[in-house]
Amino acid sequence: MRASDRRKLPRTGLSLSLLGLGCAPLGNLFSAVSDAQALATVDAAWAAGLRYFDTAPFYGHGLSEHRLGQALRERPRAQYCLSTKVGRLLKPKAGKPAEKQNGWVGPLPFEPQFDYSAGGIRRSLEDSLQRLGMASIDMALVHDIGGATHGELHGLYWQQLTEGGGLRELESLRDEGLVSSVGLGVNEWQVVIDVLKHIDLDCTLLAGRYTLLDQSALHPFLDIAAQRSVGVVIGGPFNSGILATGPSRDAKFDYGAAPLEIVMRAEQLQTVCNEFDVPLAAAALQFPLAHPAVVSCVPGARNVQELQQVAAWLETPVPASLWERLLEKGLLLPGTPLPVAEA
Repeated sequence: MRASDRRKLPRTGLSLSLLGLGCAPLGNLFSAVSDAQALATVDAAWAAGLRYFDTAPFYGHGLSEHRLGQALRERPRAQYCLSTKVGRLLKPKAGKPAEKQNGWVGPLPFEPQFDYSAGGIRRSLEDSLQRLGMASIDMALVHDIGGATHGELHGLYWQQLTEGGGLRELESLRDEGLVSSVGLGVNEWQVVIDVLKHIDLDCTLLAGRYTLLDQSALHPFLDIAAQRSVGVVIGGPFNSGILATGPSRDAKFDYGAAPLEIVMRAEQLQTVCNEFDVPLAAAALQFPLAHPAVVSCVPGARNVQELQQVAAWLETPVPASLWERLLEKGLLLPGTPLPVAEA
């Protein structure tokens, strides 16, 4: 597999590179990234053949969108695909800028507020277009809708999205040509199925739920996505780091410290990968791309070295026997599509 290989969204024909760049790190996720470093990372991604870039207003409270727009502005617009999120508005925040907020180091001086109503969805997209310096977006994804994010407030935001016209407005933006494809950007697959009862989605970006560590989205979600022609982008293929760094006491899983049972399972995965002399991260990156519903994978990178390493992992040969061994040991669910080793 190569980073520049392409797959298309079944419903709209939008073409995405097999490997995309997740741009949360460009918003200073967990640690600061300079403007020059962010620009160099995007340049390195382009040089490696990546033509899909994913960002969101929430990332650095607008910082990621500003940096990505600057980095892409001189690139031929027809040659790349860009996705951003809707569902949060950024309100100016007076007073001393926060040193760290919501996991972002030195974010821009704005306070994110959820708004999934029709007006909120449109305003969110229009604000993103201004930050990016672009006239249209390829993929508009409703960000973080679901009970895992909102808890007891999920009903309120769900009502905004459905009865409050949020989903209809998303379709209107597509009809007007401001976006080419519409979907969700979430960490839980259940809410995607709920939304599919209301509208046809072109795509969804699902983070962390179809990985070597967590295959909970395999059934029924990925089956339904394939049946409904929903192109699935896999975010968080390393589950926030543990599948890239390997299991350790400091390993991260789903944006926090990895629980003991996750570390132990990662150790089992690491043992099998060591047996075949394959980096755990290479297996983790290639695994989700074997499913026919998956169109792209978007790990994050905060510098040129990380980006180049991710691209190399994608091209690392992985023997079929490794996948079979994982299946034998119960580390992959029965019926999981396995990558095919290239000749």
